[in-house]
Amino acid sequence: MKYRKFGRTGWEISEIGYGMWGLAGWTGSDDEETFRALQKAVDMGCNFFDTAYAYGNGRSEAMLGQLVRANPGKKLYTATKIPPKNLKWPAKDEYTVDDCFPPDHIEEYVEKSLKNAGFSSFDLVQLHTWNDKWLDDDRLMRKMLDLKRQGLFHAIGISMNRWEPWNGIRAVKSGLIDSVQVIYNIFDQNPEDELFPACRKMNVGVIARVPFDEGSLTGTLTKDSKWPEGDWRNTYFVPENLIPTVERVEKLKKILPSGMTLPEMALRFILSEPAVSTTIPGMRKPSHVESNLSTSDAGPLNSDLMKELRKHRWDRKPAPWSQ
Repeated sequence: MKYRKFGRTGWEISEIGYGMWGLAGWTGSDDEETFRALQKAVDMGCNFFDTAYAYGNGRSEAMLGQLVRANPGKKLYTATKIPPKNLKWPAKDEYTVDDCFPPDHIEEYVEKSLKNAGFSSFDLVQLHTWNDKWLDDDRLMRKMLDLKRQGLFHAIGISMNRWEPWNGIRAVKSGLIDSVQVIYNIFDQNPEDELFPACRKMNVGVIARVPFDEGSLTGTLTKDSKWPEGDWRNTYFVPENLIPTVERVEKLKKILPSGMTLPEMALRFILSEPAVSTTIPGMRKPSHVESNLSTSDAGPLNSDLMKELRKHRWDRKPAPWSQ
């Protein structure tokens, strides 16, 4: 496993971290198997774990606490997210600080998350939705900075709306945040335009989420894919999204180098970007952990393949189904 600096925090974190959303909106999760996968990740050198209160209403945070206590001799970097008060994802332009992150709500959920995990502090606390206009209401960041000074967490982050990498650049340039979490993958290359240069300039850490485009870049989806009732993917992969996505994945398979899997290419594409501090695939099985984390040793993709992958950029705009 290779490690990268997490912006101005100076933390040395694994370039492949662990996204813990699988305990919430995805069917088929088994707690015992998930914990074996988490422990396998630690054993392979992963030291960055990203969760949120909304992932199972604290269940994922509790599992992260269990993992930390099971590895007392290792430094594991812990990151969670405060849910918006209105429980709406993403943050629409008309939402205000009072709708999403009033100061008392921020404090309440930081305390809830600490209790769920059994921690005295998190390394990173992120706002689970974001709109740059919220900087105009200084109550939000004043509360975050106050809780940081109290030692309840050590760094402040924002999780940016899907397909809006521009809506966070102002926060980066403000100097008030330590990290951004943004969708970045073979299809979603937009953060390279403005966001990543701003993060480099301000020395802000970058967490690249959705490395497999919600599963499409594993290569397992078909135009007829369906999931059990209640699975979030049924609301995301509606026909107007699923069909063009599968068609684009099929085109990617045609340029896949011999001996390389599509998930490997997807992860190595992300790791070829120096601005990225870590990427956080969701992994519920030890076999997923082994294949994904071993990708770090393979290093970046060669320049010829990267040039080809640039042609697969897909500039999308938020839609009612995109959440």
